[in-house]
Amino acid sequence: ITTTKKGSITSVQAIYVPADDLTDPAPATTFAHLDATTVLSRQISELGIYPAVDPLDSTSRMLSPLILGDEHYQTARGVQQVLQNYKNLQDIIAILGMDELSEDDKLTVARARKIQRFLSQPFHVAEVFTGAPGKYVELKENTQSFQ
Repeated sequence: ITTTKKGSITSVQAIYVPADDLTDPAPATTFAHLDATTVLSRQISELGIYPAVDPLDSTSRMLSPLILGDEHYQTARGVQQVLQNYKNLQDIIAILGMDELSEDDKLTVARARKIQRFLSQPFHVAEVFTGAPGKYVELKENTQSFQ
């Protein structure tokens, strides 16, 4: 299922990933043929963040400055970089605690946690499950919130 210059076919598929290993040959081969993947994470779910979408493992061929524009693209990549830096710090935090981090690293952690909460903003379709009313945020406002 892919997009061509003449049209596209849209389908949402659930793919079993053995032991949550995205490099397993079966899902990896399938992912290569998709325009986008949305990866749900057990670790993010354990933090109580819903939807538990992992923005580092999820992909989209539409994430391109030619499609999104340079500002949106650079903002998205910047967010991914902050989240990746936070992920890299998590072992240090688990072993030594937050107090042992540099001031820059503490700022990265604080920013990443804000990003995680922002990405879990209430969805209209989830209101019946969460009790929280859905919210709509304009694209420009959304992009500016991450800068």
